[in-house]
This record gives sequence, C-alpha cells and structure tokens, in this order.
Amino acid sequence: MQNKKLSIRRIVSYLNDQEAEGGGFWLPNIQRPFVWNEDQIVKLFDSIMREYPISTLLVWKTRLPIKHRRFVDNFQYGFKLSLMFVPEHERPKLMVLDGQQRLQSLFIGLRGSYVGKELYFDILSGDGASPEDIRYRFEFKDKKDAVWPWIRFKDIVFQTSKLDLQIAQDLIKLSPESLGTEDTNKIHINVARARQEFVNDDNITYQELDGIDNPDTYQIDDIVEVFIRANSGGTKLGKSDLLFSLLATSWDDADGEMEILLEDLNKGGFEFDRDFVLKSCLTMLGKGARYEVKKFRDGKTKDEIINGWADLSAAIKSVRDLLVSRTYIRSDKAMPSYLALIPLIYFRYHYPKKFSEHSGLAEYILRVLITGAFSGNPDYLIDSVVKSIQETNDFNLSEIYGVIRADNRNLEISSDVILNQAYGSRTIHLFFNLWYRDFDYTPAFNGNGPQVDHIFPQSLLKTVKDPNPETGRLNILRYRAEQRDQIANCMLLKADENGFAGKTDTPPSSWFDRARFKSDDEHKEYLAMHLIPSDTALWQLDRFDDFINARKELILNKFRPMLLVTPGGTI
Repeated sequence: MQNKKLSIRRIVSYLNDQEAEGGGFWLPNIQRPFVWNEDQIVKLFDSIMREYPISTLLVWKTRLPIKHRRFVDNFQYGFKLSLMFVPEHERPKLMVLDGQQRLQSLFIGLRGSYVGKELYFDILSGDGASPEDIRYRFEFKDKKDAVWPWIRFKDIVFQTSKLDLQIAQDLIKLSPESLGTEDTNKIHINVARARQEFVNDDNITYQELDGIDNPDTYQIDDIVEVFIRANSGGTKLGKSDLLFSLLATSWDDADGEMEILLEDLNKGGFEFDRDFVLKSCLTMLGKGARYEVKKFRDGKTKDEIINGWADLSAAIKSVRDLLVSRTYIRSDKAMPSYLALIPLIYFRYHYPKKFSEHSGLAEYILRVLITGAFSGNPDYLIDSVVKSIQETNDFNLSEIYGVIRADNRNLEISSDVILNQAYGSRTIHLFFNLWYRDFDYTPAFNGNGPQVDHIFPQSLLKTVKDPNPETGRLNILRYRAEQRDQIANCMLLKADENGFAGKTDTPPSSWFDRARFKSDDEHKEYLAMHLIPSDTALWQLDRFDDFINARKELILNKFRPMLLVTPGGTI
C-alpha cells in the first residue's frame, strides 16, 4: 500500500480521464450513487478554504476488466446511473473505494454543475466565524443571477495564464464601484488562499492498493472486503449499500435491473427505493428482514437473488399493483410506511394463487397504514407476521392482527383518528385517496400529491377575531391553525380548480353556489362527492362551527363502513 498526494486541481483533472496518470480515477460498480446535497458540497469548499484537512481517500489500481463508471459532472436529480458506465477494459485504472462523495463534490464544483447551476464564491467573504458556521460563502447559481461579489470559482482555480496578483486585480476591476483598502486586501487574500488550497498544495492524500504489481493480494473479493471494512465503521454507507455492493460483484446487471424495477414501481409518484427492494428480497427468501452483511456472505443469498430475480421482482410489482387498484393510494403522499407491504410481498411470492383470491388484503393495507402499525423499526414485526403466514399457509387477518397487537402496536381506528387529520399531514392524503376512490374523479397532482385546499379559506377565517380580555380590543384569532386545518375544513381539488383563476380564497358560499354548475344534478353530485352539507346557510362565515359539526358527521358516515369493520365485527 502506498500513500500518494495530489493537488485538488490535479486530481479533479484526472477524474474520468483515461490518458491521465495511472489511467485516471473512476468509480467501481460497488459504489452507491452520489448522495450529497448543495449544502454538503458548499461546506466542503468552505472547509478547504479554512485549511481543514480532507480525510485520506482509498484507491485500487487494477487492470482487471471490472464494471465501472464515470464521475458525474453535471448533476441532475433522477439521472440514470446506468448511463454513467463505461466499456470494460484491461488498461490501468484507479478505482475509488472510499472518498466518492468528496471527489464527486469537487468535480461538480470545479468542472461541472448542480442541477444546471455552477459554483460561485463570494470573493468578499472570509470574516471570522465559529467552527460550525460558514466563513467562506459558496453557492450554486445561474449565471444570470451571479452578480458582484459572486465569482465563478472554477475561473480562479483553473486560471493558468496569470499570476495570483493579476487574478486578484482583474477581479477588483469587475466591482461596479470603487473598493476600499479592506475589501481590496480581502480579495488578494482570498485569491491567494484559493490558489494555495486548490492549486499549489498537495492537499489530497490517497492510499493506493496496487493490484497491478500485487495482483494476488488485491483481487476483486479482497477489494470488496476492503470496501466494506472501510465504509461500515461510520455512517458513510448504509447497510443496504454494503449488501448491494456484495450483490453487484457477482451480478453485472444489478444496477440496471434495480433501476428498471424502481422505475416501474415508482410510476405515478411513489418512492420505492433500493433499501425496500433488498429488505423485501431477504424476507421472501426466508432470511429475515434485518440487514446483516453476513446474509450476503453465506454463499447462497446472492445467487438466490440473481437466479430468482424475475419472480422476486414480480412479487414486489404485484403488491404495488394491488396498492393502486384495490386501495386507490396513488402516490408517496399517501404512504406513511412502505415496510407494511413486505409481509404481503412474502405472501404473494410463496402463495400467488391465494394472494390473487384473498379479499381482505386491501383492508390490511389501509388499517396498518392509517394506524402506523409498522412505524419505527418494524423488522421484528415483519418477521413475526411472516411466521404467522408460514404457520397458517395463508394471510389470516385475525391471526396477523393478533401478532401486531402482541407487539404492542395499535390497530384501532376511532372517530378521533379520522377527525384529527389535518392539512399538511402525511396521512390526510391517505384518507382523501380512500374518500374519493368510489367516484369517477381523479385528483390533480402537484409534486406527486393530491391538491388539498381549505373550504373556508384561511385568509377568511383569520378575519374573525374575539376581544382581548385584557384590553377589550378585537385582536385574538378565534380560529387557530388546528381549527382552520382540520380535515372537516379540507377538500381535494382538480388542477383547474386550484390554479390561477381557480378557487384560491373563494368563500364556500360562492364556490358551492348553484349558479356555478350546469344543472341541479351536477350541483348535487359535487356536494355529495366532497361531503358538503346541503344547508346553504352553513356556508356562511358566521356558521363555520355549525358547518364543521355537520361535515364531521358526513365524514364519519363515509369512513365508518370502510374502516371500522373487521372480519370479527366493529372495533
């Protein structure tokens, strides 16, 4: 093992460059995707300018024709990792085992962009700050928004034809107004420091595992073990990332197949992820839901997943389809917990015929999601429910509900649970999806969620005030946020109803007025769909409390047969 040093500018220049020294730096297939956000990137640049050390990187030098990919230069959300892979070859190359997030951040900031924006530096920043605060200000900006004193940072770092003094003087000339001595000196200091930390000093240290001169010492299995040990001690990688790295070493198409599955699962606005898929696979194969690296080292699990991928992924997709078709949950907004689906996936995988014929699966989904039965760390509960399925050879709701209650988890749905739903909460989307599922009505989606709106607008309710007991002045809001936001004052709207020239702050007396509708039948259907009391007097602001009470009754009548009845009767 050798320790080597490079300047930041030089190592960034070596990324994705086959002609560079050592064959350039690349990412092996075992590496997870880039996960740092803008704040983490700019903090890294601030740390470097403050002369904080960068941890040593770990690199593997090899000629083996292993699957690897390029670093991302122009980062975009949702980019496909499979597009970054390069053809395998037997030329020398340097594979980054530890330090991807730091190198990728430097590459984006100095050579690329983040969601179309480039990294700019406030050339007048650098005043004293506490260790936890930002001292040197960096931001990703559009060129049109970058005005003095924001300077594109790559122009400082990659300037090769001018001395530091000339670079500083050119920047000073860009100022729209004359600068004082203090600001002028600060610019000279910042340019000098940037050039020192990013260009002149060899601030990047990496340990090189030489698999070319020592091929027997650093084979692929050895490298995976090194990778796991380097990353499992902290929080750099989750256990699912480590498990996937082990899987990927034996399965070249792992990334592509996972990407295809997740694209399929997430159509319509869900957020299934790789962690969920791996945990589901472990459960289906009888390995238990808990993430343990040893499960992938048993010599069997990896092969079972690879060879059985078609059936495993089909079971996951079937449960996702059940979710949409039988419960009408349409997006991530209505999914408090994805883990509640794993017992169903196990059931579908082992008992496909019984799964297709079972009439109570939708009820299970609704009840456990609404009550949050699988919140927290549910691995033990998942295994217990799976054991019940194994013992009964069926998805027996009474037995499974008993298992859930035995784990001290609540399954009770009372009127309070329903009526305490509020605007902005995660579960209100679940209730609304259930509420509107029997109608020929498709809620509009904004950011993958139904558009929820207040019936009595907040602005209107805030005009109602009570006298201050101390001063007698009318300055106490009668209706607090929890009263304004309660489910009884909320409804779903279509896009054209909630957009420009839509409902906005229209009071219910106008919004529900018969004149807005083509016929009496259409008017009645609209009121019935939204569970609006038909007494028009209740639509007036001074009858808000009466409207709420009347609508609560309509809501409870809507949900009572849907949620409060189990195979054994009413709870």
